[in-house]
Amino acid sequence: MRFLLTLLFIGLSLNAFAIGVDLKKLPDPVMEARAQHIMKELRCLVCQNQSIIDSDAELAGDLRAIVREQVAMGKNHEQIIEFMTSRYGDWILLKPPFKASNALLWLGPLFLLLIGGFLVFRTIRQSANSAKADPLSAEEEKRLKQIIEDRG
Repeated sequence: MRFLLTLLFIGLSLNAFAIGVDLKKLPDPVMEARAQHIMKELRCLVCQNQSIIDSDAELAGDLRAIVREQVAMGKNHEQIIEFMTSRYGDWILLKPPFKASNALLWLGPLFLLLIGGFLVFRTIRQSANSAKADPLSAEEEKRLKQIIEDRG
């Protein structure tokens, strides 16, 4: 029984090795390394939070082929990134640039953190102020002493 379970787990784990294998790579290792460096910066449009080099989606394979084609044509890094963003927008970049159109996405967490910090500060300050009680009046002190004497 243990042997069958071991075989089952080995068989299921073989899928882990089936990630992003391209049959057509650039013949020049330097150019292939440049292409792979660029591919690490581009998001798979299907998987969303994976680069196209890490994704095994069919679209990611097509995007890798486009990058290799661009590198083979002699285009530099900036030209290839510009080509891809002109077709797919800034969404294709794993690290999109800061622009006015996406400023809220970049600055939103900071604003939420500041607002939350202010609310926590104000709540702590209010609770500290409400904890300070007014001094007892003469009548209240007399009543308190009587209660303590009655218990003691």
